[in-house]
Amino acid sequence: MPATILDRCEEKGLRMTDQRRTIAAVLEEADDHPDVEELYARASAVDPGISIATVYRTVKLFEEAGILEKHEFGDGRARYEDADRDHHDHLIDMNSGAVIEFVDDDIEALQERIAAKLGYRLKGHRLELYGVPIKK
Repeated sequence: MPATILDRCEEKGLRMTDQRRTIAAVLEEADDHPDVEELYARASAVDPGISIATVYRTVKLFEEAGILEKHEFGDGRARYEDADRDHHDHLIDMNSGAVIEFVDDDIEALQERIAAKLGYRLKGHRLELYGVPIKK
């Protein structure tokens, strides 16, 4: 699979305007789970001519093409990340809204065992944990 979001857009035959290229580059640089408003702020800092409507349309296009993955972490905002990232799960801090990515081999094995016990071969999953920090 092509390495960058832009490469995958081009491979899928998406028409890539300069503004879409800017949005793809901003998404490529993101190490968090930005919502559309945050993407707009970052993209418009690079190209002040980008409108929020363009960001909404581009994110929807990228999501429909399987390039972005949409997450709804219960805060009323849809957030996005590259759909081609290595598998990971999320822990959402309910106080701050921070999203912590993690991988746990024990959880992965447990999910496989549960699926097998129920007569299924697991093809994928999404795990989101919600919590508050333990006061020490």
